Amino acid sequence: MLHKIVLALFLSLLVGCTTTGHFKVPEGSQLYLYKRPQPVDIKANGEVTTRPFFWTAAGMPPGGGIPYRLEKDGKMLKEGKLRAKFRVVSIFWPPFSLIYWPMGLNPNITYDLINDKQE
Repeated sequence: MLHKIVLALFLSLLVGCTTTGHFKVPEGSQLYLYKRPQPVDIKANGEVTTRPFFWTAAGMPPGGGIPYRLEKDGKMLKEGKLRAKFRVVSIFWPPFSLIYWPMGLNPNITYDLINDKQE
C-alpha cells in the first residue's frame, strides 16, 4: 500500500515539473526552447519533455508563444514562436508554480517545424 502511495506522489511530481509536446524537425537539427542554452532531447517519435515556461511564453504566434530556434551544424535554420498552453496543474502545484511556470507545450498538437504548421 505504501509503495502505491509513493509511486503516485512520484508520478504527480513528474507531471507538475514537466511539459510534453510532439515535434517534427529537420533531420540532424537541434531544437532550443525559450532561449535555454541546451537543446532539448527529441525522442524517435518526436516527443519532447522539458521544464515548463514563465508567463512571458503565453500567447499565440506571431506575437506570443514559446520562443524556439532550430540549428544544424552550428548554424541557425529558423526561429519563431510555438503555441503555448496554460498548465492547469500549476494552480495546484506548490511552491508558487502559478507564478513562476504556468505555461507549457500543447500535448494535443504536433509542432511541425519542417512545414511550419502547429496543429
